[in-house]
Amino acid sequence: MIAAVAAVLLGVIALTGCSANDSLAQQYQEGNEKGYIAGDFRVVEIAAGERGDPVVFEGVTETGETVSSDDYRGEVLVVNFWYAACGPCIVEAPLLEEVWQEYQDQGVSFLGVNTYDQPATALSFARDNNVTYPSVIDVNDGKVKLAFAQVTPIQATPTTLVVDKEGRVAARIIGQLQSASILSTLVRDALEESP
Repeated sequence: MIAAVAAVLLGVIALTGCSANDSLAQQYQEGNEKGYIAGDFRVVEIAAGERGDPVVFEGVTETGETVSSDDYRGEVLVVNFWYAACGPCIVEAPLLEEVWQEYQDQGVSFLGVNTYDQPATALSFARDNNVTYPSVIDVNDGKVKLAFAQVTPIQATPTTLVVDKEGRVAARIIGQLQSASILSTLVRDALEESP
């Protein structure tokens, strides 16, 4: 009798686990997954001749300011997809800020894309982690993430993109940034390209 009850309970647990995992997989495929998606750390550089079309986007930052791709044309843009409860996002925040401080006066902008939180949470994260560049709040409609996903895979959170002066994705860092020097090198390479 006990063995039969145990077998039934194990079956229910197994089915529940599969249902939960299937549900999460379906949410991710539909683009509305809000949880951390693990990604192996990879850096992908894209040769200038192989880059896709310029990314066209518009969003509203955590302070209510509207930003668009037009605001960044002619300069290098670093875009970081993140959310406040993402452990790797917390770890990489000071590295992103370090590179932002290094290049902000050299024709480089940084823009976060928060895929999960509302403005108050994003502002609190920025304050707690000394992040001084803005973030678009993309949780409500996902339009900024979708705009970038049309030209390059956004496979994990965090993902960091380096966008060239023409608005095309020049490099992609999948997963947590391992060191500031990696991003700094990618930004420097994009800066040195002819417009």
